[in-house]
Amino acid sequence: MKVWVLGSGSRGNAVVVDNGRTRVLVDAGFSPRELARRLAVASVAPESIEALVVTHEHGDHVRGASAAAARWNWAVHATAGTVAASAGLAAADVRTFEAGATLTFGSMTALMVPTSHDASDPVGVVFTDAVSGARAGIITDLGQETARLRSLLCDLEILVLESNHDEVMLAQGPYPVSVRRRIASTTGHLSNRAAGVLARACAHAGLQHLVLAHLSEKCNTPDHALSAASAALARSRFRGRVSAAAQDSVRGAFVAAGRGGRSVQLALGL
Repeated sequence: MKVWVLGSGSRGNAVVVDNGRTRVLVDAGFSPRELARRLAVASVAPESIEALVVTHEHGDHVRGASAAAARWNWAVHATAGTVAASAGLAAADVRTFEAGATLTFGSMTALMVPTSHDASDPVGVVFTDAVSGARAGIITDLGQETARLRSLLCDLEILVLESNHDEVMLAQGPYPVSVRRRIASTTGHLSNRAAGVLARACAHAGLQHLVLAHLSEKCNTPDHALSAASAALARSRFRGRVSAAAQDSVRGAFVAAGRGGRSVQLALGL
């Protein structure tokens, strides 16, 4: 199982998941031209992507979805709530699913996990390779965790998890009070502290990569996010690598072996 984070933040999000036989893109928050550029950095041909899963209707996740799908003949998948709330998907032929459903893409399954965010029926995605058993979770734009979500993330090899803001930087940041409250709410975004708590609850010896995503450019830094996660994981069973995704550059491939060997191939920053 391989994961590339093509970019993550308030200006665009896209993640490629590849099990060696099937490639799926999670979100398309960049223009087709920019998606093509970033995919080229990852040595991924756009035509090799089988499907696009849109997690919710916000522009930084759906901006390029319709045009990219039409250009490269991608099948688009989203909840009915996401489709109804997204003008950007109006021109796309979207295959709808219910939050909680499991979809099959080639030799991968994808569990669409309901998430807490101020969108219409948003989801995260947990992928499982039917051959190797390796699993990868993509969970961003999350206001709070739930017991069910935590249970679904406790047996992964790769976890891409939101670590949006430092609580002190948010409180002292440039946003109006209403925006700060929205970000910190249970339907907003996870703080570094909250991400660390969730990561520790899900930590196990087989978790090979924790990738911190959707970092705020105004209320966070990679150093803050990495420090908080590393402190939370101290003295846990986690023996993998913690990395931070970036808004303007590709991160990956984050590679997880199958469950027979659990050998780790270190992530390469591209």
